[in-house]
Amino acid sequence: MKQEHGGPFKKAVPKLSAFERNRIRENLQLFVFLLPVFLLLFVFCYIPMYGVIIAFQDYIPGSPFIGKGVIWVGLKHFIRFVKSEYFFRILRNTLVLSGLNLAFGFTLPILFALLLDQVRNLTCRKFVQTASYLPYFISSVVVAGMVITFLDTNGLITTMLSFFGLPPMNYLISKQSFPAIYTVTNVWKGFGFGSILYFATITSIDPQLYESAKIDGANRSQQVLHITLPGLQRIIAINLIMAIGGILGANSDLILLLYHPATYETADVIGTYVYRQGIVGGEFSYTAAVGLFMSVIAFALTYTANRVSNKLTDYGLW
Repeated sequence: MKQEHGGPFKKAVPKLSAFERNRIRENLQLFVFLLPVFLLLFVFCYIPMYGVIIAFQDYIPGSPFIGKGVIWVGLKHFIRFVKSEYFFRILRNTLVLSGLNLAFGFTLPILFALLLDQVRNLTCRKFVQTASYLPYFISSVVVAGMVITFLDTNGLITTMLSFFGLPPMNYLISKQSFPAIYTVTNVWKGFGFGSILYFATITSIDPQLYESAKIDGANRSQQVLHITLPGLQRIIAINLIMAIGGILGANSDLILLLYHPATYETADVIGTYVYRQGIVGGEFSYTAAVGLFMSVIAFALTYTANRVSNKLTDYGLW
């Protein structure tokens, strides 16, 4: 019997239906727009993952990752990190600072969007929206400079606090004050921009639901509780999953600009520790192991949060 032209695997290749071909043709422009994004992700996020293998080596800058002369050390750097005297300190600080940011930085944009939706004066609403977005577009370096200037011994905020009986001091070198300073600065910079997604979702809710609720005698708070919040449930669940997954990734850039050796006890987090040990200290293999260790934990947190969200709300990332 003659074999069909094309080999035995020809029939195994599925053919696209006419509907699928039409869908691809209709959305071809969208696929083209997404292509640069996929390329950037591949080049800057996936290709560098190859370098993770130095976490299992005693890597010397300039030497190859694989080949002759590579010194494999297994889990040596992971064990060193866990046994390090700084392990519990940086883990505690990361959880505390990220937890504060999660508690206030996650809830405040939702509350702000809900309150802003109740403002009936469109001019006032647009002004407040624009004013709340502006801090997000200010460079972290500029924001840190403002904070350092305001909280100096003779700074604006320090002078104002002195009227209430607080002694003038440089609060940035106070380890007790740093968590509050970081949280307020981080939340102030990002809450307005973070509310955009919630506010856009609120505006997409069917207005007839509110009209029906008014006819039934529901006041504004009841409308928010029974219509607006359920309408935000999906986006809140997704953002919460991502926030929990990133709880080990405090805003290291802002912390590096604000912290001081005197505040390391409460300000030193994983990102700043990796920067000092890896970039400044040159311990590339060790800090690669630290980063990989924390990334695995972050993935486990994201996976767990997604499973819980799927069971409780039927919404998740996958």
